[in-house]
Amino acid sequence: MVAPTVDQLRETVRGPVITADDEGYDEARKVYNGMIDRRPKVVVRPANAGDVMAAVDFARESGVDLAVRGGSHSVPGFGTCDGGVVIDLSGMRGVRVDPAAHTARAEGGARWGDFNAATHAFGLATTGGIISTTGVGGLTLGGGIGYLDRACGLSCDNLVSADVVTADGKFQVASADENADLFWALRGGTGNFGVVVSFEFQLHHVEMIYGGPMFFELDAAADLLRWYREFIADAPEQFGGFPAFQIAPPLPFIPEDRHGEPFALFVPCWSGPLDEGEAALKSLREVAPIVAEAVGPMPYPALNSAFDALLPPGLQHYWKANFVTELTDDAIAAHLEHGPKLPALNSTMHIYPINGACHRVATEDTAFAYRDANFATVIAGMWPDPATNEAGIQWVRDYYDATSAHSEAGGYINFMSEDDQSRIRDNYGGNYDRLVDVKRKYDPDNLFHMNQNIKP
Repeated sequence: MVAPTVDQLRETVRGPVITADDEGYDEARKVYNGMIDRRPKVVVRPANAGDVMAAVDFARESGVDLAVRGGSHSVPGFGTCDGGVVIDLSGMRGVRVDPAAHTARAEGGARWGDFNAATHAFGLATTGGIISTTGVGGLTLGGGIGYLDRACGLSCDNLVSADVVTADGKFQVASADENADLFWALRGGTGNFGVVVSFEFQLHHVEMIYGGPMFFELDAAADLLRWYREFIADAPEQFGGFPAFQIAPPLPFIPEDRHGEPFALFVPCWSGPLDEGEAALKSLREVAPIVAEAVGPMPYPALNSAFDALLPPGLQHYWKANFVTELTDDAIAAHLEHGPKLPALNSTMHIYPINGACHRVATEDTAFAYRDANFATVIAGMWPDPATNEAGIQWVRDYYDATSAHSEAGGYINFMSEDDQSRIRDNYGGNYDRLVDVKRKYDPDNLFHMNQNIKP
């Protein structure tokens, strides 16, 4: 069979089709991680599901790599490829809210900022990540950890249905009642099974939250982590947030003479009754003196976008992660040794809580397998200067080596780097073999392999 031409693809789709001969190609091939520099044969920006179907057919019939880009936040740069096809969903960012049903449908290229803006108008939300520029699709397909997960469950737990273009170029609906095996796999199995062109979510009453960043001296970090370990075990589920290590950015609420110094950080998010927020943070305030804070009532989207400016597109990224069942004293000691050595203002380490509502879903109910873990740790190396890549990567690896001995075998798939492919089975635990079965059914030739790949 003769492979289709790019001109034929242009005649088929409504959205832009961009090649190296077109103006804007260099911009079209850029992704969020500045370490990634690849040259696809063609970038397709679909206008609708039909365009996605045509692009999938083109890639399959051409026998080239296919990358799918939603919000473009993939740290390993899976949203691009050399010599293949990129389906860039950035032209499909619409969000429609059904306030009566408490649901919202987001197109495949929507970001959490788009989603929050639409749902907040109705006093509703669902679990989104920590950065509002993150794609709805990538976060959800990997599980979906965020500020609201203890109260509302993971993003994937709130997924009601998905519209998917599978490897055969066909449009499928996945839900509990239709293609239930595909629906199961999408909730944590990432983009291994097709291109999701829209997501339908359950929404919750979350409008205003009480929270914000709180900076503590480094010598309070041990007490802060021990407090967190004990408190979060049975804290009210409306209490979200996480401890971190962070270099103080030049923000007006931080003393100017402390800008650029490393601190222990806690970012609480109380999503219960607003008048109970101050009391919910009482024991946190008693851990140690607070150097600086910007805590108070705020719209949920304000907290979800609070760190966006620290993480602009184009930074160098290298991350490592593990799930953690028990935050032991030895684990805390490893964090105290490596966390304060942050290589850049943009770098950080977060320990997200994933108990509460997350534990009410059984391990086998979704592809996201670590329902008995209590924490998800990420060591996020991010810096602007490529010349410092070696030192930054070494910090991440040293930190990871020191903490992994006190962690579970697997980690959160959305935090994996390109060199973590060997951890795939561990990341899915007992769900891996079932994922392989679903992969064989919907993508037997592994067209969708530009990801943390589940091989058929």
